[in-house]
Amino acid sequence: MILLLDSHALLWWLAKSPELRDSAATSIADPANEVVVSAASIWEIEIKRAKGKLRPPEALLDAIQAEGFSTLAITGSDAVRAAGLPDHHADPFDRVLVAQALRLDATIVSRDPALPAYGVDVLPT
Repeated sequence: MILLLDSHALLWWLAKSPELRDSAATSIADPANEVVVSAASIWEIEIKRAKGKLRPPEALLDAIQAEGFSTLAITGSDAVRAAGLPDHHADPFDRVLVAQALRLDATIVSRDPALPAYGVDVLPT
């Protein structure tokens, strides 16, 4: 299974936060699953870091790589699909995650209640 981590899921995993549900943590740790982090999530985290709203690891990309997670580029097709999605969600970062999950047939690891309306699989955090 391909697991696409939402920003908070990634940060909770890296921080070993107890907020991350055991079922999500077990799935992320399972070597049978491929765990990917979208460039959209990295972008969102770094924007929030610059604004002082988050304190993620200093070397975020290194931390992602150290976990064995892959990073996922945003394609032109992802951008077009995200823009054309129904208006269930206004957050452009989450809309990109939906487009990428649809393209990859991935499960999004997230607490966002709006995501299932897009017909994507969601593993609750």
